[in-house]
Amino acid sequence: MERENKSPRGNKIPASLRFGVICIAFMITGYQLALFLHRSAVLKIEANRDSPDTVFIYTVPSTGGQELTDNQRPTDGRKLTGKPGLEEKRAVPRAEPAKPRAVKKEAVHSPLVNEVRKATRKVRNFRFDPNEASIEELQELGFSPKQAAAIDNYRKKGGRFHSKEDFARSYVVSDSVYRRLKDYIDIPLLDLNLADSAAFDRLPGIGPYFASRMVRHRGELGGYSCPEQLLEIYNFGEDRLQRIRPLICCSPPEPFALWQLDENGLRRHPHIKNYRTAAAIVLFREHTPADCLSVPALQRAGILSQEQASALMRCKIAPPLTGNE
Repeated sequence: MERENKSPRGNKIPASLRFGVICIAFMITGYQLALFLHRSAVLKIEANRDSPDTVFIYTVPSTGGQELTDNQRPTDGRKLTGKPGLEEKRAVPRAEPAKPRAVKKEAVHSPLVNEVRKATRKVRNFRFDPNEASIEELQELGFSPKQAAAIDNYRKKGGRFHSKEDFARSYVVSDSVYRRLKDYIDIPLLDLNLADSAAFDRLPGIGPYFASRMVRHRGELGGYSCPEQLLEIYNFGEDRLQRIRPLICCSPPEPFALWQLDENGLRRHPHIKNYRTAAAIVLFREHTPADCLSVPALQRAGILSQEQASALMRCKIAPPLTGNE
């Protein structure tokens, strides 16, 4: 017996029921659409109320703009006012203008805006200094809010990352995150001629004593010409220098006017020290052609010892004046 193709009349869905289901579906869709539009409108209003992110420029203070310490002041009563002479220039290291830095400052947002920003934030890589990066920037680099806050608290307590390895050793920096960010970490070197004693104190193995001696010796030299001059500080040691060597640099100091200063100016240099040696240098240069003046020539003449000559050759020395100058 053939099966009938027609369904029993009682199983058919009434047209009114189908119409009702379609209406309910449209109502649900419309309600969801209304919620979406409402949330979007509120978010737009909140976003317009917020201040936008800003980028501003500020200058990092250097020792050139700070008051001189007692160890940097001249000891012979001279005043550093007016046009300085050669001796006054040597008494204080020349500070280069502070370099401007662009820093992103995050605006204060409403909770709703923060919620959306957190949900849509994308991790990205960019060059950063872990000592200066804001909490927002740390989160953009892939750190959670809790991890970013931990890094910021460490800095607020006086902690500092001196190298990439220091940052890697932080307990909130995982090995995988460090490998991803290693090439983007940019920690500026500490300039021996611009840093103050507090900055020296933060270097590994330095401490307050050597920090003050580093500032004092810089004033005596008129500025460091190379990091190796730190070894001239009593008991500083090669091991201590090698420990901080990758973290420091030297901007060019004011040249020492060896061939222009008089006896009083020369004897203040830590590698000349006494009036007798200073007078011999003046006498030597008065009877020697300018193109023959050199530190090794002073050593050959018996005016400087080998130790004095070696130390002076590490200094940046102004060239002799010629007859045309």
